[in-house]
Amino acid sequence: MRSNRATLRAGVSLAATLPLLAGALALGIPAAHAAGHADRDTLAGTRPAWATTKADRGATADSAPVSVRVYLAGRDATGLAAYAKAVSDPDSASYGTYLTAKQAQARFGATKAQVAAVKSWLTSAGLKVTDVTQHYVAVTGDVAAAEKAFGTQLHNYTKGARTYRAPATTASVPEALKDAVLTVTGLDNAPHLARHQDQLPPPETVFRNAGPFSSYYGSNVATTLPDAYGTKIPYAVKGYTGKQLRAAYGAGKRTGKGVRIAITDAYASPTIAFDAATYAKKHGDAAWTTGQLREVLPAKYTHTKECSAAGWYGEETLDVEAVHAVAPAANVTYVGAASCYDDDLLDSLGKIVDSHLADIVSNSWGDIEANQTPDLAAAYDQVFQLGAVEGIGFYFSSGDNGDEVANTGTKQVDTPANSAWVTAVGGTSLAVGKGDSYLWETGWGTQKAVLSADGKSWTDFPGAFTSGAGGGTSRTVAEPYWQKGVVPDALAKANSADGNRVVPDIAAIADPNTGFLVGQTQTLPDGKTQAYDEYRIGGTSLAAPVIAAVQALAQEARGGKPLGFANPAIYAKYGSKAYHDVTDNPTGSGIAVARVDYVNGYDATGGLTTSVRSLGKDSSLQAVQGYDDVTGVGTPANGYVESYRQ
Repeated sequence: MRSNRATLRAGVSLAATLPLLAGALALGIPAAHAAGHADRDTLAGTRPAWATTKADRGATADSAPVSVRVYLAGRDATGLAAYAKAVSDPDSASYGTYLTAKQAQARFGATKAQVAAVKSWLTSAGLKVTDVTQHYVAVTGDVAAAEKAFGTQLHNYTKGARTYRAPATTASVPEALKDAVLTVTGLDNAPHLARHQDQLPPPETVFRNAGPFSSYYGSNVATTLPDAYGTKIPYAVKGYTGKQLRAAYGAGKRTGKGVRIAITDAYASPTIAFDAATYAKKHGDAAWTTGQLREVLPAKYTHTKECSAAGWYGEETLDVEAVHAVAPAANVTYVGAASCYDDDLLDSLGKIVDSHLADIVSNSWGDIEANQTPDLAAAYDQVFQLGAVEGIGFYFSSGDNGDEVANTGTKQVDTPANSAWVTAVGGTSLAVGKGDSYLWETGWGTQKAVLSADGKSWTDFPGAFTSGAGGGTSRTVAEPYWQKGVVPDALAKANSADGNRVVPDIAAIADPNTGFLVGQTQTLPDGKTQAYDEYRIGGTSLAAPVIAAVQALAQEARGGKPLGFANPAIYAKYGSKAYHDVTDNPTGSGIAVARVDYVNGYDATGGLTTSVRSLGKDSSLQAVQGYDDVTGVGTPANGYVESYRQ
């Protein structure tokens, strides 16, 4: 399971991605600006691609309300990117020379003069300042004032069956403010404005897995079901727990003691403390100590219906329980966003950086790259770079739809996993055997075929692609230096002769068929009763917190010194015994498991369905020897954690 903010972006466009400036992205310098009129500086990406002449339905009423954010560029964007690179590179003399949050803001944040100038410009246009943070100035007003401030006309455009407001031309700022303004969001209002009176709903209806199960991979063979790939196949595991994952990824005696991990998602599960404590007790994980789990939450939530708020409860539960299962002594801070919209998610990330709430940040959410625009990419990268100079590393799930062709019709990667300033986490199918022994992994990619009516064969075996780890080559982000010499040219140059960022960087367990057991309070089928229950789940939403937890173990091994933005160090270990080099065919023949599922998702009253799930079949992506676009450099092996010892 992986939560998307794909179609739900407050005040930002859903436009097709515009190319970012390659020179700027080589260091990740924000590239939201472009040349404009002599007295104006344009903000690239602020006019969405769907705002076409054909879709134009005329000018928006001057009196219509507008709410926008003007993101601040800071005093030295070039210097910020350069410093973030230097402190993250093991070959740099400045490696690990991090700044405190206060020092980072003083050195790279917006000056009081810049903030004052931005406020003065906005208010002089007739807009009202409603909030000022270290990252942006928020304003409200009407269309006429916004048009005056940003040098564009706002029109109404059809997009699908709806009509939305958007700039008719790219927005701009006065030339004198080009160094102060990074970008603006909110000039277009797709999909629609938030409703502030929304209340959080109860947990969604209970989900359960039907049996039979294997307790470890291969422990229960489906002898009465048809063969697959010439042999009898095992039933899917009931769900791995912490002990099995710690053994698989070489935790040893490390616990993550003294390390701080943050988790970002939207909203907040009302039962997370109870669920996490209950799960730990039931499965032999260390008990949570007082203050070990804390939450940082917004004053109110919005867009709960559009974002399916209750669905995020399970996301938070998975992330918290997986982190604690692998790194049981790490301190965990959950930072919930007010919604699944970009501005709110950026706020959550900003809170972590502004107060240095953690050294490692797990993020199980994302969007397709086509929905990212230069303005939003610049805003995200600025936060990631500020984190890097403070020694904070961000880990993002790479996606659950493989190459995205089946999902969107277009081969593409996900974002923010495509950023050159985050660690993109891919996914595997994991086989843990008897005695918690690591057997093998494949790239996560599933094909499904159901049992025939007579029970003697699998219909259309091996079946259709259902899900798999996200990966591939970015179309907008230039190839970062740390991928050069590791990522094959066939991948890096798939979209450009100059080379682009390839996703993912590293991987861990993700396949729901070899997934993790989660415990969560859910609403029972009667629609009224709530009770704790357990189910197996997967997705790169699982891989991201597992890798974040493994990184906490590595930080402990390093004597507690933060790993920061870890990609340069991760790639420096490429080809060593620190990694399992994962391929799609580790056993030499096809691999599959059998599953029996409830048709209604929770009990046998609606019937059962039996299927075979083939492993290592990820759309057009392949896990091969060496670096690949399913598992990156591989998964952590027994030597990985201790390779960080100093």
